[in-house]
Amino acid sequence: MSSTPVTTWSLEQTSPADLLPAAAPDGDVRIVRAEVPSPEFSRFLYASVGGDIRWTDRLGWTYARWQEFLERPGVETWVAYDHGTPAGYVELEPQDEGAVEIVYFGLIPAFRGRRIGGHLLAYGTARAWDLAERWPGRTPTKRVWLHTCSKDGEFAMDNYQRRGFKLFDTKVELEPDVAAPGPWPGAYPA
Repeated sequence: MSSTPVTTWSLEQTSPADLLPAAAPDGDVRIVRAEVPSPEFSRFLYASVGGDIRWTDRLGWTYARWQEFLERPGVETWVAYDHGTPAGYVELEPQDEGAVEIVYFGLIPAFRGRRIGGHLLAYGTARAWDLAERWPGRTPTKRVWLHTCSKDGEFAMDNYQRRGFKLFDTKVELEPDVAAPGPWPGAYPA
């Protein structure tokens, strides 16, 4: 199997004041927290958003593994809807010492390029900053961080920087080449 060098960039905000807003998209776009842990829905979002950009690390997760992750206190999934249809999501995971990671963020391909991504990222980042307000006993957020890589969409890095994220680490690793799985086999060309 062949390999490809993949660059991973880690970015962070260290104050809520770092967050730069995005213009709201036109139309009926709403962002709602998925409050009931649902492995089916979370797997749908993961596969639909990441299928064309080779998100594969969670495809082998069992139902129980999804449930276990989603039920962890403080894990939140915020979903953007365009006229009632899921368009994308942001997944937050609190960590030690007041850090919150934006573990996954993105849009389903049909919704990209419609100004939803910047709005969703800004909204999701704001929810990372106020996460402790919804989870009594959690340490207030002191840092919001994420990583993106050269496999992600061509505008990903620019979107993160436009929202006020600053680069703090870069790594290059060889990864095996895999076909884009799509949300179901054959949904996207390899």
